Amino acid sequence: MKKDRLNVYFDPTLTGELESLAARRKVSKSQIVEAALASYLSPDAADQREAAIVRRLDRLTRAVERLERDVTIGNEAVGLFVKFWLTTTPPLPDTMRDAAQAKGRERYEGFVEALGRRLAKGSTLTKEVSNDIVTSVE
Repeated sequence: MKKDRLNVYFDPTLTGELESLAARRKVSKSQIVEAALASYLSPDAADQREAAIVRRLDRLTRAVERLERDVTIGNEAVGLFVKFWLTTTPPLPDTMRDAAQAKGRERYEGFVEALGRRLAKGSTLTKEVSNDIVTSVE
């Protein structure tokens, strides 16, 4: 039985890829286009797309949950440090305040530089804590 003839136009790049695939698979371009169109129009195609979207959403949800956990850990660590520091650091006399502020600015600049180096290397406190926990368990 003779099939209907249909003329279609493709982008030259797509045409080249189609010709290359047809040559590799040793089938006609028409067979490849027919199979692709049948797959696209089949009711299963929608289910496959939906399943792919669900998998991607699940992966994104897990990534967001990890981010939320990491932010919570970071916030708790900073909050605990600030609480500890505020409860253990005695107030300075007025005569030492200017020197302490100058030293604080110097330390802060060092902290920012060290933080920049760590971030550039990709090392994080979360990774270090995880490694320390694994090491202490073993």
